[in-house]
Amino acid sequence: MKSRGSILVIIMITLVFTATALVAFLEKASTDLLMDARTVTNDRLRVDAYSALEVTLAVLQDFATADHGLRSPNEGWGSPLDWAGWSSPTDGHTVEVAFEDESGKIPLIRIGPADMLAMFENWNMSQNDAQRLTDVLLSWMHQNYIPSVGPSPDYEQSTLPYDPPLRSLRNYDELRDIDYARDIFYDTDGRRNDLWWRFYSDFSLFNYAKPNINGTNQDILVGLGQYTASQMDNVTDFLAGKGDFVTPNPLGVQWFQSGSQIKNVLGPSGKPAVFATTISALRIIITVHEGASQFRLAAVVSPAQGGATTVQTTATDRKKNTSDDQSGESNRAATLPGQVTPDTNTSVPTTAQTNAAAASALHFPFTILDIRENNDILTAPPPPAPVPPA
Repeated sequence: MKSRGSILVIIMITLVFTATALVAFLEKASTDLLMDARTVTNDRLRVDAYSALEVTLAVLQDFATADHGLRSPNEGWGSPLDWAGWSSPTDGHTVEVAFEDESGKIPLIRIGPADMLAMFENWNMSQNDAQRLTDVLLSWMHQNYIPSVGPSPDYEQSTLPYDPPLRSLRNYDELRDIDYARDIFYDTDGRRNDLWWRFYSDFSLFNYAKPNINGTNQDILVGLGQYTASQMDNVTDFLAGKGDFVTPNPLGVQWFQSGSQIKNVLGPSGKPAVFATTISALRIIITVHEGASQFRLAAVVSPAQGGATTVQTTATDRKKNTSDDQSGESNRAATLPGQVTPDTNTSVPTTAQTNAAAASALHFPFTILDIRENNDILTAPPPPAPVPPA
């Protein structure tokens, strides 16, 4: 009897281990199958996303050719797939296209100390805090910048010593490495806060001459343009074709087409010369739906001739005053009055210049500056829900 009991115990233990192993195997297999299914779905949706991108670019080129450049979706290209009469070639797929005017932002590589300070003061920062933030950012990006408040941060005293690269930011989360800026743009848990997203909305990491007033925001109109609340209302009314700016345009909207038109609408005060009226960089966001599944594609494009370029300045060794990148890859930005000269080296054509030359040879009208898919696309968190009254 004892031997039979021992055998039953062994069998039971074996069954328990077998069941446990089988459950673990099934869970892993389920996860693997889910990942494989997601990959297959993405591959299928990706085809329609890139097809929609090509159709969108073709429509944009039609408008750019007819109107000598792109200015605003108000021109009629806001629904490019409908304009082209294009629908998803795959049954059951729906495709949406949205636009963000990247060139409505201030090109970070070109902004000077006074304008950056004005932007931060417009964020309701104290003058001292705004000046300190301006100092640490420009000290990080430019070799010859002299801070107005205290000395430049000493990054060699960090737990892991490093030097500032003395070139413009290459991604927004580089702010995490900049002394004081990390305290302004991240919360105590190291997550991006509202000011981080405000910085992202106000400053572009691409290189172009001026922000497009047709796609800019109120932060920039006040901080950079030095416009008043009533003047900003005029901009809103003008673009919407309302109030004193009703338009005969059948779409009921309009857009700025010249600097003189900006002065006519906004009056002599402010700084109209800091704005352009054409798009230099446009973000195209395409979403393909298949039931509950979706695939997102975001591409930043610029006109192949005269549009924005990527900023690929090389880091500089402060001690040796030399670049640490022997390729010499760079992209010099023209300097306007009151702006900081970018520290760059132009001995070798940049990747952006090479791509633009190739696009020109192929007669492709746009240069793709950046392209991202799904989780790589930056998406601002939704605003917090309102607190119900007590």
